[in-house]
Amino acid sequence: MTDKSEIAALEQQIADVRANLIELTEQAAAFSGAGDEDLGAKRIAQQQAELDRLTAKRDALQKG
Repeated sequence: MTDKSEIAALEQQIADVRANLIELTEQAAAFSGAGDEDLGAKRIAQQQAELDRLTAKRDALQKG
C-alpha cells in the first residue's frame, strides 16, 4: 500500500472512531446507573486510545 492510500485508509478509520466516540458520548449521557456509566467510560477510553494511535500513525506517515 502506498503512503497516500495508507493515509487515506487511516483518515477513514479516524473518522469512524470519531463517529463512535460521538455516539458513545451521547449514549453515556442518556444512560443512568453506575454499571452503565462504567461500561460507557471504558468504551470511550478504548476509542480515544484507538483515535490517538491512528492519529499518531497518520502523522508519522505524513512526515515521512
